[in-house]
Amino acid sequence: MTTTTNTSRRHFIVGSSAIATGLAIGFDLSFMSAAHAAMGTGTSAMTPLATPEIGVWVVIKPNDDVIVRIVRSEMGQGTITGLAQMVAEELECDWKKVSYEYPSPAESLKRKQAWGSYSTGGSRGIRTSEQYVRKGGVAARMMLIQAAANQWNVPASECVAKNSIITHTPSGRKTSFGKVSVAASQLEVPKDIVLKDPKEWKLIGKSVNRIDGVADKVTGKQIYAIDLKFPGMLVANIKESPVFGGKVKSYDAAKAQSMKGVKRVVQVGDTAVAVVAETFWQAKTALEQVNIVWDSGANANVSSASIKKMLEDGLNADDAFVHNENGNTKDAFSNASKKVEATYFYPFLNHATLEPQTATAKWTADSCEAWVPTQDGEASLAAVIAASGLPAEKCNVYKVNLGGGFGRRGAFQDYTTQAVNIAKQMPGTHIKLIWTREEDMTQGRYHPVMMCKMSAAIDDKKNVTGLNMRLSGQSILAAVRPAVVAANKGKDPLAFQGVEPIGEHGITYSFPNLTIDHAMRNTHVPPGFWRGVNVNQNAVFIETFMDELAEVTGMDSVEFRRKHMKEFPRAVAVLNAVADGIGWNKPAAPGVFRGVAQMRSFGSYVAAACELSVSNGNEVKIHRIVAATDPGYVVNPAQVARQVSGSFVYGLSALFEEEITIEKGAVVQKNFDTFGSIRLSQMPKVEIIIIEGGGKDWGGVGEPTIAVAAPAVLNAIYRATGKRLRTVPLKNSGFKLV
Repeated sequence: MTTTTNTSRRHFIVGSSAIATGLAIGFDLSFMSAAHAAMGTGTSAMTPLATPEIGVWVVIKPNDDVIVRIVRSEMGQGTITGLAQMVAEELECDWKKVSYEYPSPAESLKRKQAWGSYSTGGSRGIRTSEQYVRKGGVAARMMLIQAAANQWNVPASECVAKNSIITHTPSGRKTSFGKVSVAASQLEVPKDIVLKDPKEWKLIGKSVNRIDGVADKVTGKQIYAIDLKFPGMLVANIKESPVFGGKVKSYDAAKAQSMKGVKRVVQVGDTAVAVVAETFWQAKTALEQVNIVWDSGANANVSSASIKKMLEDGLNADDAFVHNENGNTKDAFSNASKKVEATYFYPFLNHATLEPQTATAKWTADSCEAWVPTQDGEASLAAVIAASGLPAEKCNVYKVNLGGGFGRRGAFQDYTTQAVNIAKQMPGTHIKLIWTREEDMTQGRYHPVMMCKMSAAIDDKKNVTGLNMRLSGQSILAAVRPAVVAANKGKDPLAFQGVEPIGEHGITYSFPNLTIDHAMRNTHVPPGFWRGVNVNQNAVFIETFMDELAEVTGMDSVEFRRKHMKEFPRAVAVLNAVADGIGWNKPAAPGVFRGVAQMRSFGSYVAAACELSVSNGNEVKIHRIVAATDPGYVVNPAQVARQVSGSFVYGLSALFEEEITIEKGAVVQKNFDTFGSIRLSQMPKVEIIIIEGGGKDWGGVGEPTIAVAAPAVLNAIYRATGKRLRTVPLKNSGFKLV
């Protein structure tokens, strides 16, 4: 049976902009699929999903193989395995027989978004899926048991499932999942679903082996989007205006058009030119011979210096959006015996995914398909629909393994749009668009630039009576989701990650008088969601300042934090864990100095303590880091440990090496020689402490601990050198990691 959708093109494009915000899309768990068929869109056909379906999440083959539907993206973090573990836990199946498949976003659209949100970012892959995927596992188990009970003509309440076997307890009769799967697929999905108590978990919480083909990644067999090949496929390379907001004024393609392998030189929108050729190298070489004249527009004279001046003005401006406030900080500062102030700077950062942006598209007058390395299949589908000019039911996106995301391939689908726009100019041909590294570096969606002024009022008894935190810098949401900013009366709540009054990014300190506000200062450089986002700089600001206040008030850094964290026992627990792990109350080895930091973000409580030494006044050697994380619940401890350890690579690279600067309106850094990351020899040993604090909500894992890497190290560097370093990256202050 062929199923169709009456969802309009405009409705889906608008709806997907909401999906990309991380809003959980409602779905009808009881929606049962008919036999899968092609979409009926001319030459476009969907990859058939496996059957028989037990609900929408589980397929069980006659040989007892279990296929779990996964819509979140795998970027090496282990999300696929974790989600499958949760389904398998509730299903009570044999883990050794579990594999997975991706339902396409077009299929989900047909089924009224039956699989929920496809967006994988903000550490949401598991924590915002756990409820409904676990329910999918429960529902499938109940249906399998009911099918077996029907065959035996016994009450389902007398039957239990375990390890893919259903047993009728009174008689001892047994059958396998595979033997009743077809009958189960024909049953109505139950509505009354009860999840297991965490105390009953047998698979959740275990470090089981991953199911996403790790061996193929190690051996090089894994096919990424950049590796795709189709018969007759052509390859495109593109160059966009180096100044954001600029346009193509004119271009001369005569020389390029005559070069070997070149098929066409095309303009893409009003901002870019692309060459389509038989190979990537032919396209790249030919594009270098296209004489493009750019109209750089109004941003041609913007520089890092002018941007910083704008941010500095915001530090003392009267216009600011207050987001976290209690007491009366003005009175606290008026009555203070002493005032402490510190100003910080945090730069633009690129995602620098190992695989540059790429997508493959094929367009005809009757269909449009795209193969995309995406963090959000629905956002990709929305981009394809918008660019193709075709109805939603004539478009499809196939998710391909991606070589890194970090936020670049989620809400931002510029590369997908470009691929479709090029394919439209060569109908019926697969066009694989590949950006050069230089294009990827200079056409990013960058971590927002930010400055901060931290101020504290201290009374004659050395108590902190008031704290003021003024942020001055870019708003991501003002550029990407202006409707959210408008709904908040001009304020970007995302700018306050880690220092919000309540919630998953809530501050974990209490002061009698507190004001945290944001002077929004937007630039022409497009901002984006960079792994960890705003909590990264906010942790540097507040956690290094806490160390300064501890010193001014004559307290130990850990004790000072504990004094102001009494209302947050889970935060205190991770702080205590790293302090104990690093041996905080014991003397360090000669020449070794320690630093500590803690934070709450993405629903998790995290802390880090480090030991380092500094030689020749500027050469930093980090000997070890102790990291604690409490996400509430842990699905796969080994994956959590890998994520936490890997996050320090990201955090330390940003601290020491990485920045994006602007000259004449354009990005200066072009490749990894000027936008570096730490090397394997520089990476310290990371000791992981996992705490399961429980609670109602699940926290994230992949992003929270990035934030505490930098402030822990900065606090230790101060103890080693007596220098407070408040500008990132540290290479600009002459410090390097050895």
